[in-house]
Amino acid sequence: MVFLVLLLTSSVAFGAEELVMNGSTTVLPIAQKAAEVYMKENPGVNISLSGTGSGDGIKALIDGTTDIANSSRFIKDSEITQAIGNGVFPVPHRVALDSIVPVVHPKNPVNGLSIEQLKKIYTGEITNWKVVGGENKEIVVISRDTSSGTYEVWHEKVLNKERVTPAASLLASNGAVVTAVAQNSYAIGYIGLGYVNKEVKMLNVGGVTPNTATTRSGKYPIARELFMFTEGWPKGVVMDFINFIVSPRGQALVVEVKYVPIYDVNK
Repeated sequence: MVFLVLLLTSSVAFGAEELVMNGSTTVLPIAQKAAEVYMKENPGVNISLSGTGSGDGIKALIDGTTDIANSSRFIKDSEITQAIGNGVFPVPHRVALDSIVPVVHPKNPVNGLSIEQLKKIYTGEITNWKVVGGENKEIVVISRDTSSGTYEVWHEKVLNKERVTPAASLLASNGAVVTAVAQNSYAIGYIGLGYVNKEVKMLNVGGVTPNTATTRSGKYPIARELFMFTEGWPKGVVMDFINFIVSPRGQALVVEVKYVPIYDVNK
């Protein structure tokens, strides 16, 4: 599993307030950018940030080892039950919108797929690119691992909760998927919108291109909300940081890292 820890301060101030965040690699760029700006304006706060998956972040919140759990999916009923059993009451804070984007190598001639085609590829029913308008080559399937919130949403919205093909490679982060697809001309993967770069080509889904308008309207079929969960209603520095992220300044940072804000920051 990929583990990333960032101490987002150049010098640790004596007696500074500590804020710990853990969870989704999708939410990580938003959290990191917001933390950097917030700490510059609040030098008495030190923020530590790790990205190991939505499930890990929510588990850390339940265990009491993080102040904020970043998640690219909503909390599960089973996790709520476990949290309440531990005396923890998770509260969701919607911080951004996102689309899960299927990506292929830039040389792949395929430009779009339907949900049904994606499902058949990821369940192993379609194994050759020629079936969907590509070359006569075997499809190399790249997926996220099961601790990922991105996997959970893909599993529900694309696979209709069917099992992913055993032939798929399961990777621990959006960045790892980008690298794997960029290195294989016949690979397909899926990532958060903010991770799309020139090394991969994103596909439209059902003729709909993922962008700000189609994500916010829900027209794009694999759109989702991104969350930060706190233990109860936040107080102190946790509340101040959450308020910063959902403020117009914080939402402008969401746009800066290529995600979709929860409201139009230009109005």
